Amino acid sequence: MALLHEATLVPSKLDLVVPWAASQPWFEGDPASVVKVAAYRLDDPAGEVGLETLLLRAGDGPVLQVPVTYRDAPLAGAEASLVGTMRHSVLGERFVYDAVADPVYLATLVATALTGGGHADIVVRAADGSEVTHESSTTVVGSGEPGTAVPPVEVGEATTVDGSTVVRAGGVTVVVARRPEGVTPRDLVSAAGDAHDESAAVLTGMWSDDSAPATLAVVLVH
Repeated sequence: MALLHEATLVPSKLDLVVPWAASQPWFEGDPASVVKVAAYRLDDPAGEVGLETLLLRAGDGPVLQVPVTYRDAPLAGAEASLVGTMRHSVLGERFVYDAVADPVYLATLVATALTGGGHADIVVRAADGSEVTHESSTTVVGSGEPGTAVPPVEVGEATTVDGSTVVRAGGVTVVVARRPEGVTPRDLVSAAGDAHDESAAVLTGMWSDDSAPATLAVVLVH
């Protein structure tokens, strides 16, 4: 479950994220015309780090997958991956990171893909303390099986290959499709430099009734 608060954000998520995303090698489209298509959350088991993936479109460009993490303090060693800071009217200052550099995001994505998990349910808490459950705008599911062993994950150097982000994360390789429409698991496995995709766990998502299932990420266990 992802617990959110009714709050004001300064700057807004798009105002913070779009200038950073537009500077990345995988960005396509007009930065002045970015809209949010959908979003989904993964669930940090410790409940400390916000894990949100924004699905954006810049003008006539493709859907872009932009995972970010929200923290209440700086993440040591991740200065180069800081997207920026925002003021949350309930939680105070939030430090926003490119999620592929955050160990909590990587570990959660790996576990979700390998064990057949999915997106987090969203509960919004109002100022009066009441809570309302909201349906996620995106359906996400991993291809693995419950009970599958999940190896430890380490943060490694992230590289961009064919529009995807490849992270060597200890005993696993994580590949995140930055432009997921039309991408296949084999495409992401190839971006990782692996000739075989039989053992890849796949994270798949749909964000509208008429969208085809999209390959969001793959996890390769070494």
